[in-house]
Amino acid sequence: MRAAIGRLLHKVDPTLFIRRRDNEKYGMWEKSWSRAYIPSAKHVLKNKGIKIETFSLFTIVSTFASCGYVPTNENMIVFKKNSGLLLLILPHTLLGNTLYPSCLRLFITLLKNVTKREEFSYLLKNTKEMGYDHLLSPLHCWNLVVTVFGFIVIQFVLFCSLEWSSKTMEGLNLYQKVVASLFQVTNARHSGESVFDISTISSAILVLFIVMMYLPPYTTFLPVRDHTNIDVKRDQKSLVECLVFSQLSYLVIFIILICITERQSLKEDPLNFNVLNITLEVISAYGNVGLSTGYSCSRQLKADPMCKDSWIGFSGRWSTRGKFILILVMFFGRLKKFNMNGGKAWHLS
Repeated sequence: MRAAIGRLLHKVDPTLFIRRRDNEKYGMWEKSWSRAYIPSAKHVLKNKGIKIETFSLFTIVSTFASCGYVPTNENMIVFKKNSGLLLLILPHTLLGNTLYPSCLRLFITLLKNVTKREEFSYLLKNTKEMGYDHLLSPLHCWNLVVTVFGFIVIQFVLFCSLEWSSKTMEGLNLYQKVVASLFQVTNARHSGESVFDISTISSAILVLFIVMMYLPPYTTFLPVRDHTNIDVKRDQKSLVECLVFSQLSYLVIFIILICITERQSLKEDPLNFNVLNITLEVISAYGNVGLSTGYSCSRQLKADPMCKDSWIGFSGRWSTRGKFILILVMFFGRLKKFNMNGGKAWHLS
């Protein structure tokens, strides 16, 4: 029985729609939608010499997997006026990350109602016993949905209030501004696809983005506690528990180390190399998001005639030691689940 349910849980994993034989159908569906609703985006791809099939499949899979890779040098900036394309991609940002558990539970519920099989009922009633981290309880799923959309609304309101009339929105009509802003703030948590130049956005918004990138994908405003299995806390902590720091402590250490390795650039090029930009780059790497302020030769205090602007991330201008530290941050972010309870030995009073 348990083995059969395990196989069923594997079968209802939505990612299989991308990984298996549905690849071709999925790509054709994206292709037909693209041709029907976003002819202007098709024109952009044609000018860049990118096949629409390649762009559709690559971008959708990348967005669903929260990679943030787009087969254009400018990321999604070149499509900021193509509202149809942005709306088509936007749901995959949520389905593949923050709302994955809620959609998975909804999918299993639909299968239960259609097939009337008891295995699906067992899955829904015994989420803890299944040992599948993405299969959450109904209350946890609802709290997750409310939290995700709450964060989006907060970011959207702040973003529009500060950037609505700025140069960032230049050339966009009302509808394009709303869609582009919604796409940007939704991607700020985990997908990292950007329709605006992050370096030109207000510092207050960048700080909010940093907080959003730091939060784990299944963060909820109303935490769900399991009252049926409460362990008795020990008064004495082991040596290992005392030595393990919190996630935030490690990130502060990483930021300090990078500021040390890039101290020369911080002095000579403060408009590009500043603590805020470094912090955003580090937290983006930790959250596996990919947002970056980039680097602009026009912001150099001492103009370098050899400097050429290019579509690369800010870390592309770092030293080798700084890049190596950022690689460690990426691995640390992917494995953060194994250190979520660190720093328990510290008590602030």
